This record gives sequence, structure tokens and C-alpha cells, in this order.
Amino acid sequence: MHNAALRALDLNYVYAAFRVDPAALAQALAGMRALGMIGLNVTVPHKQAVMAHLDEISAEAQSIGAVNTIANRDGRLVGYNTDAFGIVQSLKVDGGLDPLPPKVALLGAGGAARAVLYALLAREEVEEVLLLNRTVEKAAALAGDLDSAGKVRVGSLAETGPIGDAGLLINATALGMHPRDDVSPLADPSCLHEHMLVADIVYNPLETVLMRQAAAAGASAINGLGMLGWQGARSFEIWTGVEPPVEAMMAAALG
Repeated sequence: MHNAALRALDLNYVYAAFRVDPAALAQALAGMRALGMIGLNVTVPHKQAVMAHLDEISAEAQSIGAVNTIANRDGRLVGYNTDAFGIVQSLKVDGGLDPLPPKVALLGAGGAARAVLYALLAREEVEEVLLLNRTVEKAAALAGDLDSAGKVRVGSLAETGPIGDAGLLINATALGMHPRDDVSPLADPSCLHEHMLVADIVYNPLETVLMRQAAAAGASAINGLGMLGWQGARSFEIWTGVEPPVEAMMAAALG
């Protein structure tokens, strides 16, 4: 995706993937400085641990409590989070949802859910977020971290009934992702309805069990490819200072 953007703009950079052991995280960042890399993306399990090794962290990433993008500013490593931007743009562009509905259901309480919840709570039109997770205590801890206005209601992923009142359902769990692509995060899909948009942040496979359940209920559904593309486009702009060729990036993400 990023290499497609670099080719489209004829920029003399290359984007490559590296597997980093958690014990070698500090060394990897030292290597970033030493080699003059202009930027990095950070994935699980490093999004929170990396923050201790950075010189500066954006206010948004600080609030979310996770970094997925690092820019090298003359040897100073600055952390950002573009996931929140990615989900909002995807809901708007791919889901046709702007403004967001007053009630939103969010499944999951991990790193991805953290950025999504931050994005939802930043929207004035969102009055309530139903945060459901298999471990209710983890959901409560996440709500405690981000919800200063009392908008979040926490519950168990097994209790899907209240989802029926939502106009937007976002799956931020890994349930339905390859190789577990034969499962849904919903114990009972009867909560889905035709006046709802279902956004699954999973993009492998492109059509998940949850999306098929949504279609059967008459609901609209989008996968996580848009979020991936938009957060990547924002990272690209942070690194290069150049407006990203979004269409080329999305086409490359589709393979």
C-alpha cells in the first residue's frame, strides 16, 4: 500500500516490514535513528510499549494511550495514532455515515477498540456507546481510561440484546479474522436490523461472518479495508508531508 503510493508520487523511499521481538524494541528504535528512517508503523504487541521510548507523543496518541505511527524529526522520534482518523473516515466515505448515530455499539476492549472508542467519544452527536467485551472488567477499565463524560455503558459480549437500539455496530475484536474466519463476535445476531450500519474492522477475509449476518438482517456492512487504507494514508502524510494518493493505496490494499 505505501510502496504503491511512493511509486505513484515518484518518491525515493521504500516501505518494508520487520518483525521485532518485544525485548528488542528499544534497539529497533535506535536503529531507526541510526539508519535515518523517516517513519515507522507500529503494530501489535508494541503499540503501547513503544510510547516509553519516544521523544514526543501527539496529544491524540497520548489520550488514546497507543501509538501506531512514528516520525523521525531530525533524530527526535514523535509518536502518533492514525487509527482513530481511519475509522471515522471509513465510516464517512465507505459507510456513508456522517454524522454518526446517537447510539453506537462497540465490540472489544483491546488496542483497536481503544482508538475506535476515542474517536466515537470525540464526536458530539454520539450520546451513548455500548461497550461489550468477553471480559467485562477489561471493558470497564477501558471506559475508565477514556470516558470522562459518562457516555459509555459496559456489558458482556454474550448479552447482545441492547445492540438492537444502536444505529452503528463496530466490531473491534479479532473474531472472524483468518484463520478463525468461520466465527462471529455475536452470540445472537437477532439484534441486527435494517436501520444499522455494521463496520467490521477485520479485512481478512473481506467478507466476514458478521457481515453476512448483517446482510441477512437487511443492514449495511463494511469491512476493515477502508480503515486500514485511511489510517495508512494519514501515516503517509505525516512521514512525507505530501498528500497521499488514496486511490492507489486502496487499490494496492485490495491486492
